[in-house]
Amino acid sequence: MSGTLEGSGNGLKIRRVAMEFEGKVAEGFGYRWPGGQYCAIHTERGVVGCGIFDTRIAGKFSMAFAIARGTPQHPLAEPEDLLGATIVEASEKALEYGVKLGMSGREALEVLLGVGSKQ
Repeated sequence: MSGTLEGSGNGLKIRRVAMEFEGKVAEGFGYRWPGGQYCAIHTERGVVGCGIFDTRIAGKFSMAFAIARGTPQHPLAEPEDLLGATIVEASEKALEYGVKLGMSGREALEVLLGVGSKQ
């Protein structure tokens, strides 16, 4: 199920989108409110997300987490924004799976999904 949910008059908007890659599906989420936003793409093995997340905490739970960071001029607000962004941080589990710093969010997502040329 994809779609956009509006908050109860507080300006919160939540967008969920199913994202298919070579027959495997990831769930993308974008959250916006007055003055801020964040986004993430969830797979069975881990998450590609924006800079709001902390890989140290993810690592304590053995979660695979790959982080990209936006800028004020180019914020990461929607899950699709993560695909072209550069991975700048990753949890130990994500690195074990084959995520590498400097790869694109799409490449990291393909690693976590077990598809694509990075496998």
